[in-house]
Amino acid sequence: MNGALVGWPAGDARERLRRRRWCLPAGLFARPRRTVVVAVGAVTGLGLLGGGPVAAVIGAAYSALAGRALLRRSARRRDGASRAAALDGLSALAADLRAGLPPVAQIAAPLSSDRIARLTSSVWRLAERTGAPAADLVERIEADARAADRAAAKASAQAAGAQATALLLAGLPLGGIGLGRAIGADPVAVLLHTPIGAACAIGAITLQCGGLLWAERLAR
Repeated sequence: MNGALVGWPAGDARERLRRRRWCLPAGLFARPRRTVVVAVGAVTGLGLLGGGPVAAVIGAAYSALAGRALLRRSARRRDGASRAAALDGLSALAADLRAGLPPVAQIAAPLSSDRIARLTSSVWRLAERTGAPAADLVERIEADARAADRAAAKASAQAAGAQATALLLAGLPLGGIGLGRAIGADPVAVLLHTPIGAACAIGAITLQCGGLLWAERLAR
């Protein structure tokens, strides 16, 4: 919960908001970070037992990247659901205000951004001081927030190509290993059990992780 909407109307709008809040799986992903840490530890241990220290480093790096990606994706979904609920609540609030329902003093709401909470809180002060219609102000806040969401969605779609290219490049070493095995070589043994191979493997992992994080930063 990142904020509070001041002046939310009583009645049906509050009940709709309450139902939206309980529809979210609150118990799901209760401790995602701990789960990721345990998973990374398990993969590292399996790599150490099955292939030695180099395999453990490779397993730790890849599993940490995958866990980080899952955590960020889960956070984006939660923020998106919270923001959608807040915008739906703003729409219901504007409709109820136009219908003449009086707002109550304060009600908490799940928000994805404090900006919506601050703007909505300012509506009542502005309406009391200037006499501006609160319903019009709330509708303008909702319209501005939805326009910002559409712009963010367009930017995300344009960045999807760069992210897909980065993932494709990150997977190319697996193709090289498969090609080596196809021609009768054993690149896995060289990478895991020789000094030169270990140096190449750890160097490649470092460059891959840095490249993926850099590509993610550029896309963001």
